[in-house]
Amino acid sequence: MSTILRRRFAAAATVLAIALAFQRASLSDDALGAIRAEIAKRHDEGVRRLQEWIRQPSIAAENRGMSEGCELMMRLAREAGFDNVTRVPTDGQPGVFATLDAGAPRTIGLYFMYDVKQADPAEWSSPPWEAALVDKPGLGKVLIGRGAVNQKGPEAAFLSALYAIRGAGKKVPVNLVLVAEGEEEIGSPHFQQVVRRPEVTAALKHCSGVFMPSASQDPDGTVTVSLGAKGVVELELVASGEKWGRGPGKDVHSSNRARLDSPTLHLVQALNTLVTPDGDPAIDGFADAARPATAAERAMLDTAAARLNESTDKSLLSAEHWAHDLPWRATLERFLFTPTVNIEGLVAGYTGPGGKTVLPHRAVAKLDLRLVPDMTYTGAVAALKAHLEKRGFGDIEVNPSGGYDPTGTSADAPIIRAQLSVYRRAGLDPVLWPRNAGSYPGYVFTAEPLKLPAGHFGLGHGSGAHAPDEYFVIESSNSKVAGWNAAVSSFVDYLFELAAIR
Repeated sequence: MSTILRRRFAAAATVLAIALAFQRASLSDDALGAIRAEIAKRHDEGVRRLQEWIRQPSIAAENRGMSEGCELMMRLAREAGFDNVTRVPTDGQPGVFATLDAGAPRTIGLYFMYDVKQADPAEWSSPPWEAALVDKPGLGKVLIGRGAVNQKGPEAAFLSALYAIRGAGKKVPVNLVLVAEGEEEIGSPHFQQVVRRPEVTAALKHCSGVFMPSASQDPDGTVTVSLGAKGVVELELVASGEKWGRGPGKDVHSSNRARLDSPTLHLVQALNTLVTPDGDPAIDGFADAARPATAAERAMLDTAAARLNESTDKSLLSAEHWAHDLPWRATLERFLFTPTVNIEGLVAGYTGPGGKTVLPHRAVAKLDLRLVPDMTYTGAVAALKAHLEKRGFGDIEVNPSGGYDPTGTSADAPIIRAQLSVYRRAGLDPVLWPRNAGSYPGYVFTAEPLKLPAGHFGLGHGSGAHAPDEYFVIESSNSKVAGWNAAVSSFVDYLFELAAIR
């Protein structure tokens, strides 16, 4: 952090009231109009920037394009106006730390990720690294590509907001502290090493909160404001003849199944103990610490169930039935407050065309476990290992690859109240949501030693995260959904609201 930035942080308390009043008054209609005009003028430039970003694959799971992805993240931040941009080495992929000193009394943290999930081009209607603009019925022109909505699209829209403010001759109304990682899609195993660096922690301690750019609109225009997220454990379970001491130590002819045990069946039998016949978690002690919804959270869910469109959710998921055939309201509570055990992938032996009569010596299951408050990553891993040992599967390797605890923020936090204000001023009635059922490493901000509020913000719509044909709406034909310009504008409004809110 620069000496100037430190001095300004130290002086902030004495000028806060005057400066906040000035910031509220400083964004006149003329100034706002100039920024909006700049957004429109820079529309094509901003979309091209997003296309460039998507055309650079950065896949931590495959160690593909990560150095290039980090360098591009740094360049994008630098060109958007961040004055100190640093590569932060870790035991895995590097992070990025950057600051933007606007001379403002308030400082806000930003969380970015520059990595994306894997993509099989054969499953896509448009190549995942081409970042093509295509027409999507009911939505308009969308950009299709891996990372389009998760998260390069919203992040690029935020950077475009900085370009527009500066291009209109205005100052960004808050100081910014950016922390970015390249391992979110593998469970952020080294993100703490980025945030816990002394200079990064020191900068974040001056922040009023941290947010991640997002695209928060459903196709029907509904906007949600999430107060947290589930935690997650990503891991592999490996059964092998070598570790088990039974079955073959190499792949052998399947006729030997009559006289040799099968490591693959051994793994399947172990997996079967992890869930009930209905598929709910059955790991001993796994959910003992899980906290049920409070009365206030149930009230939020009552409101959400009445406001959110069940058919929209089913359509987005290509689903016809909820688990257990539960009604909509009950499904929402399970979605946010029930831990899960999920098999992401299951691989053993030969999986190519035709058959191959082989008895595999090794089988691997890739799992993710979703955690709710007050569960912990370490507690979940320990419970799984103890459960397998107790049931005679202690030979099965448990190899965690990443994960973190759940996270939560109060609805009274300024960064949340600012979101609600911006959405309402835009004529929207946001749904307050107890938490995102997905996961992100917000715990590094909300837990000790920082204890900062954290959340997501942004207009716009996209879908297909982790799936084929991921997209982000650029030119909306749906009057209920923001296109690129409106998404960029939402970040401008949010920054000025963050500067003004008490």
